[in-house]
Amino acid sequence: MSRPRIAVVLAAGKGTRMRSSLPKVLHQAAGRPMLEWVIDAARAAGCERTLVIVGHGAETVREEIRGDDIQWVLQEEQRGTGHALAQVEPHVQGTLGDALLLVLSGDVPLLTADTIGRLAVAADRGDTGWGSMAVAELDEPAGLGRVLTRPDGGLDRIVEARDASPEILKIRRINAGLYALPAPEIFDFLRGIKTNNAQGELYLTDAVGDAASAGRRVELLTLENPDEALGVNNRAELSKVHRLLIERHLDGLMESGVTILEPGRTIVEPRVAVGPDTVIHPGVSLLGLTRIGSGCTLHQGAWLRDCTVDDGVTIEPYSVLDAARVAAGCRVGPFARLRPGTRLMERARVGNFVEVKASELGPDSKVGHLAYVGDAKVGEGANLGAGVVTCNYDGQRKHSTAIGAGAFIGSDTMLVAPVNVGEGASTAAGSVITKDVPPGALAVGRTRQKNLEGRAGGLRARRGSAETKEG
Repeated sequence: MSRPRIAVVLAAGKGTRMRSSLPKVLHQAAGRPMLEWVIDAARAAGCERTLVIVGHGAETVREEIRGDDIQWVLQEEQRGTGHALAQVEPHVQGTLGDALLLVLSGDVPLLTADTIGRLAVAADRGDTGWGSMAVAELDEPAGLGRVLTRPDGGLDRIVEARDASPEILKIRRINAGLYALPAPEIFDFLRGIKTNNAQGELYLTDAVGDAASAGRRVELLTLENPDEALGVNNRAELSKVHRLLIERHLDGLMESGVTILEPGRTIVEPRVAVGPDTVIHPGVSLLGLTRIGSGCTLHQGAWLRDCTVDDGVTIEPYSVLDAARVAAGCRVGPFARLRPGTRLMERARVGNFVEVKASELGPDSKVGHLAYVGDAKVGEGANLGAGVVTCNYDGQRKHSTAIGAGAFIGSDTMLVAPVNVGEGASTAAGSVITKDVPPGALAVGRTRQKNLEGRAGGLRARRGSAETKEG
């Protein structure tokens, strides 16, 4: 019978090799803090509670990582992994004798829920089930702890690399640092460990090894993907796990029917969803909680964060979309910018060097190029010419602009908000519009042109004289 699962995440280390004031577990991989990846994997694996052991930067960690199911445990003095796990004993008193502690590291963001689940199942296997630990076979184990086995395949002992003999260092089976251990008995073994090692710390591995020596069977779960054991201790390792998380997601997207032309030059964070038959060109970045529909085309250099893009949308090169909603059939860019609060309705068109902020563009509306639309609502089929600006800020407050369906806003028009342009109305090019324009009207807001006969030659002469002096 399986025991209740409690996740215990070790996240107290300083991470001095990161050369950072930020706690190591808060460094981001694929758009999220490493610790958040591990906690989410534990949740998905069915852990009923999550205890996170914090030390260095504890308050910062608590502020960044949220969840009603998280219980924080402070390790004031960092004396090793064994000492860290011992801190949770008072917090699991209510389940002692019947709990399985899933001991995880906060700096292994590649860990999956499936592996955590299999670790728990291995610990509960048969009548002899006591605990389990994950191991991996590596071609170059380097400084990782080596795992020695019994003839029956169970754990014999764990030897840290810094304490290992040359013969033991030849072993390729390493400790992945992931355990399923029974409470309360593991705490008895923790109380018996010593600091007689190169680091002078209390190793959790010693407690697990002592349990094996005392006749407890510790099952070994070999990771199908050794990358899940990769911990992060420096910036180079952070970069590696970041890319592996991205590649894992890209592989899944391509398997589901998404075309990614050059995966090595593409960033799609793991929380991003993309529909089938969408084509993603090189240099595209899709971040955060972005959702892309089916049959879209995202051209080179497009950058989207926390956006929703419906089916059949084309994003032209080097466009930037942030917290925007784009309905089906729209076309955006190139070199367009959609800021938070922007909503494009069906088949709307935003052209090159157009910026839109906190505005709604109606179906089939067009803002072709070199325009700024802020705090505005643009009606169906309206057309805004080149250089149009909604002047939405008076120096103290933001004001809104409303443009009716079928309206035509001439090039270089300044719409000084608050102002309304009625349905089917037009503005003359170069106008400054400060009053509402009735439906169907033509608004002209500019000074009368004045031609000064014969004066152009004198102006050219003055310009030539000035250029001669400068030369």
